[in-house]
Amino acid sequence: MRLLLVFSACLAALLVHLVLERRRLARALDRVPRRIAVTGSRGKSGTTRLIAAGLRASGARVLAKTTGSRPALIFPDGSERVIPRPGTASIREQVRLVSLAARLGADTLVAEMMSIGPECLFAESRSILRPQILALTNVRLDHIEDMGRSRGEIASALSGAFPRAGVVLLPAEESDPAFEAAAARLGTELVPVPSAGPAAPAGAAPGGLWWEFEPNIRLARAVLDRLGLAGEPMLEGLAGAAPDFGSLKIFRAHFGSPPLPAVCVSAFAANDPGSSAEALAKIRPRVDLERLPAVAFLSLREDRGDRTMQWITAARAGFFREFERVLVLGAPAGAFVRKLRRSGGPEAAKFEPVPDAGPEELMGSTVARAGREPVIVGFGNIVGPGESLVRYWDERGAALDH
Repeated sequence: MRLLLVFSACLAALLVHLVLERRRLARALDRVPRRIAVTGSRGKSGTTRLIAAGLRASGARVLAKTTGSRPALIFPDGSERVIPRPGTASIREQVRLVSLAARLGADTLVAEMMSIGPECLFAESRSILRPQILALTNVRLDHIEDMGRSRGEIASALSGAFPRAGVVLLPAEESDPAFEAAAARLGTELVPVPSAGPAAPAGAAPGGLWWEFEPNIRLARAVLDRLGLAGEPMLEGLAGAAPDFGSLKIFRAHFGSPPLPAVCVSAFAANDPGSSAEALAKIRPRVDLERLPAVAFLSLREDRGDRTMQWITAARAGFFREFERVLVLGAPAGAFVRKLRRSGGPEAAKFEPVPDAGPEELMGSTVARAGREPVIVGFGNIVGPGESLVRYWDERGAALDH
């Protein structure tokens, strides 16, 4: 009986806490009148930054948050603070984000969504952020164990983030029947944003923004247009948006002893082979992969087995045909290379496992072996060895075209 009373008291206390927290969240939401969420498979952080930069330049007091390669808060004055995460990330961060926006007197919140599975996307969007506008970047075959193994299944999972009676904008080429069905069910307006074509891309912005993909720029501009923001200040804001830590970057630096030059490209945050192929296409006009020795770093994560299998398939299909060597990094490196070599193929011999090398040792040996200035392109995952390499490249050299 006593245990039952204790349990009942604890349960009652928990219910009271949840009711009070829900009321606090509702009051905070009321104090932030304009809320925009960004979801999708790729490009969320960059799109969030573009929308926030355009809003700031147009006079809005905006708080933004990215949750990708390096989770960060972007304050109304444009300053940033990295969000420390001592443990596993939780969507409860978004509750604290809404409260912070209210305390800062922000009139606009732009939040990159954190969730992967459809149930968490639903809870994060409909119960916490409650956006009036959702920007959906794209649908890619990634996180397939949580999202689904086909494009339609992943689109269906992403539609869990749709707000009721809100607005969802997405690049027209990312349209899917699952999105149309969800919008009709929820009374939500679905707005496909078309491309203006190669002659005059809708995402063009002064200052270049070469590192960002055109559909993301196009989507950000469509969100800003929807909010009634236009003109030179907004365009200048877009052009001046700071790139995310995981954005496509090119560095030139010297490594080893004696110091030898190398061009280093970070495409780690593209993650899946399809998105990585798009990143590779973007750097070709800026980096001579044919004239210079080309080396790939493929960074793998132990907790992303589905993604590792995608890279095995891509390697067998010739993804790395332009590269003289492929150094495979991270704990799964040995197993990856063994599996690839067992399957045979003319290119299997170019893959080498390097699971434990630090960035200084890795770069020194790579440039020394190349014989002349190599181009080194990082793929796979930015979490783990990828992040260490990008930090090291940034410390030793300078980012180009930023």
